[in-house]
Amino acid sequence: MWKADHQIDPEATIDQPAYAFFFCVMGAVSAIVFSTLGAAYGTAKSAIGISSMAVKHPELIMKSIIPVVMAGIIAIYGLVVSVLLTGSLMKMYPTYKGFLNLGAGLSVGLSGMAAGFAIGVVGDAGVRAAAQQPKLFVGLILILIFAEVLGLYGLIVAIYLFTK
Repeated sequence: MWKADHQIDPEATIDQPAYAFFFCVMGAVSAIVFSTLGAAYGTAKSAIGISSMAVKHPELIMKSIIPVVMAGIIAIYGLVVSVLLTGSLMKMYPTYKGFLNLGAGLSVGLSGMAAGFAIGVVGDAGVRAAAQQPKLFVGLILILIFAEVLGLYGLIVAIYLFTK
């Protein structure tokens, strides 16, 4: 039935099928793609608020750049996990390890996307409000920290899954 060019890999087993590495690759792709989507949204949405605020208060631009920096950190979480997963690739890969790594990538990627969305919304409204009432700045920073930690939770779970 099999043609010569469709031979089964002699090294493949039930536990290490030839396609198992695909799940690790999808985990690495999910980690970087979803976390950078969240970071990009957070940066863009915060930048809208900063630009609007800067029309009347240009002296507050550097103080208001904090949400943009925090959104960029989310992408670094995805990059770290993506590099870890890619570094673990082998030709023959256990299926359970592939699924664990897919879960790790999705964990950091999707939590990073959620964190980026939260940082963007809070950053946009927060920098506008803090420009009008400076007492709100500390509250803005606290809310941004709680939004950022959502991505950190995903990173912790991803590293835990990666080390299993």
